[in-house]
Amino acid sequence: MGRSRRTLPEELLLLALDPATGTTAQPQSLDLGLAGAQLVELALAGRIAPDGDRIAVVMPRPTGDPTLDSALELLRRRGSPVRAVHWIGGPRLGLRQTYLSHLERCGMVHAVAGQMCGVLPTTRYQATDTAISREIRARLDSAIRTGVPPDPRTAALAALAHAVGLGKHLYPGNEGRSSRSRLRDLIRHDPMGGLVAHAVMDVQNGVGAQPRRGAAGGRQAAVPVQPTRGRMARAVASH
Repeated sequence: MGRSRRTLPEELLLLALDPATGTTAQPQSLDLGLAGAQLVELALAGRIAPDGDRIAVVMPRPTGDPTLDSALELLRRRGSPVRAVHWIGGPRLGLRQTYLSHLERCGMVHAVAGQMCGVLPTTRYQATDTAISREIRARLDSAIRTGVPPDPRTAALAALAHAVGLGKHLYPGNEGRSSRSRLRDLIRHDPMGGLVAHAVMDVQNGVGAQPRRGAAGGRQAAVPVQPTRGRMARAVASH
């Protein structure tokens, strides 16, 4: 995978970064979304593929992106397809900070140290090139405005943005209601993005499995899973 193209986790994070405050919108659900975005990016790279509601490794060869390759290796070690909801609901300690640090190294954001309540150290992140964020936003706006089916990458980004609750951040208030609705509808344009987005929402709702038919045709009860929570040791772009 060439590094000339931004990955979906990077784009989702830039989309969530508030240019005025330097913090990320929906920080707890965003952590889930970043884990889901990794799955979609690996699928676009041909490394994994959906297998029902599970994720299967189809090509274990590294992509060249260290963070994605770490996720790919963890999936490979599972030995068998893993349910998307279980993967996304697993511990993701530091994933958001990992991507923020990466964006800083790439020169797309810069860190601004500060304090919360005059005591707790915090770090906020300001975009250094707002044109990149505008380009990402413009792709979503175009898909919403024109109604033309977007490319798989943009469709997946829209699905993830909806799943983590960025709709109200991107299209606030009553005037943004129709745009939020169309953002949600874009989820159907990419099967992998849709699978992952629904898994993200299931984890947030504490649902580990949708009811499904058993061998005898009966219905099995849903299995609850506790949503993950942010576990950052200090308040880093998460307030």
